[in-house]
Amino acid sequence: MTRSALFILTSCTVMGPSGRPTGFHLGETVEPWRILEENVFYIDVATTSGHAPKMVGHEQDNPAHADFLADAEACAKIENPLSLPHVVPEKYSAIYFVGGHGAMWDFPWNEDLTNVTRTIYDNGGVVSAICHGQAALVNIKGTDGNYLVSGKRLTSFSHEGEIERGLEEIVPFSLQHTLEARGAHYTSAPGRAPHVVTDGRLVTGQNPASAAGLARQLVQAVARTSCGAPAQ
Repeated sequence: MTRSALFILTSCTVMGPSGRPTGFHLGETVEPWRILEENVFYIDVATTSGHAPKMVGHEQDNPAHADFLADAEACAKIENPLSLPHVVPEKYSAIYFVGGHGAMWDFPWNEDLTNVTRTIYDNGGVVSAICHGQAALVNIKGTDGNYLVSGKRLTSFSHEGEIERGLEEIVPFSLQHTLEARGAHYTSAPGRAPHVVTDGRLVTGQNPASAAGLARQLVQAVARTSCGAPAQ
């Protein structure tokens, strides 16, 4: 059976009033994309605007990045993403929120994104996010009225990481502290060490170094579910 995943990329290109450039993180896209392909996943891409996103995190000397950017089919999906109002969430076994600071501005308050995510999760699918991608989760509530992350073990880019980069006054809110305020049980690893946390059908990674580990745990989480809807 072909399983399917929806990658969500930020459409935000600047960090708010600061004007500092941002976009979706290429490294956090490439590794999960390839690992999911190896495990017979069909992949779609959507952005909050429905337009091609801006890229950050491109390592010029990374052959995996070069190979991905030379992949016409993969790049076509990123350059011509789905518009969220036209996404059919029932098609997907999993949703994956790619990081990049831009996610802090356009993920949390997007009603279409909230509805797609809630539907996939309520249908037995897996919700996953990495780094700042977890910004998509801060305002999502289940049918019981509780926050999706309440009582869940998870990770994300840390508040300490924002301070180290001098961005704590630029981001619109502290991702770590907001997740904790929503009832999440937050953990992190020191520095840039990889850290992935799985709690049932929620899979989260702390930083770019966690991308491959997150993808492997995402595959395992989908395998434990009974969804795995075929791509259409």
